[in-house]
Amino acid sequence: MSRTRSRTFAVDQACAAAVELARAAAEEIARSGEVGEHLGFESEGERVVTHYFACLDRAYRGWRWAITVSRASRARNVTVSETVLLPGGDALLPPAWVPWSERLRPGDLGVGDLLPSPEDDDRLAPGYTETGEDVDQQMIFEYGLGRARVLSPIGRDRAVRRWHAGEAGPHTPIAHAAPAQCSTCGFYWPLAGSLRLGFGVCANEFAPDDGRVVAADHGCGAHSEAAVVTTSGGEHATPILDDLGYDLMEEHAPAAGPVDEAGSVDEEGSEPLGHS
Repeated sequence: MSRTRSRTFAVDQACAAAVELARAAAEEIARSGEVGEHLGFESEGERVVTHYFACLDRAYRGWRWAITVSRASRARNVTVSETVLLPGGDALLPPAWVPWSERLRPGDLGVGDLLPSPEDDDRLAPGYTETGEDVDQQMIFEYGLGRARVLSPIGRDRAVRRWHAGEAGPHTPIAHAAPAQCSTCGFYWPLAGSLRLGFGVCANEFAPDDGRVVAADHGCGAHSEAAVVTTSGGEHATPILDDLGYDLMEEHAPAAGPVDEAGSVDEEGSEPLGHS
């Protein structure tokens, strides 16, 4: 049994001593003041050494300048072979790259965008494998064709969990405040097949979920049997009077004078009371 062993190279003393040469190369590619202390070197091959310098740029915390120097066979002069900025053990790194198909989220698909389903999509199954009673029967019988793939049990279960835990499920503030569940609403249209008992479509144009799939135990204030609170007999409610603060108004009666034959008071000829 053969084993692959990594080859080790002896450190070339001339390359190891070329610290200032490596620093000068790092300062040529870095901005002023961004090359820090010498962190050491590593033998990369025969007469090849890489020197590491701290990077002082705040945007690259934990990174280091890596300057590789080498020397030709039987040559005395050391030359710069490569300069690069590499992350260290505690470097700040971006998140791992994720393929675009895994970065998509619901609502990202726009007009004209295409989202092909992979051949091994576990949410779908070949159409000829679906033989249960709950299979959607909407197929193109006119042309003797059916759908190439239909919803698989895995895809159905994922949809059930997603719908029930979403905004159209029972665990939302609007559902908790509803007078009754959607299953008892006249605008609730149950789905066909195996999802009939758990989900339906809202057909109330005034409801927030109009035209959307809702759980049977969802609810909202537009329930068909919601009661309207009114006063009996159409009577108006008793007004509420604020009698805690009021102003006293003094009334002064007008002085009475002699009454003429027409019954009018002669104010000019009136006399004070108590005088004859």
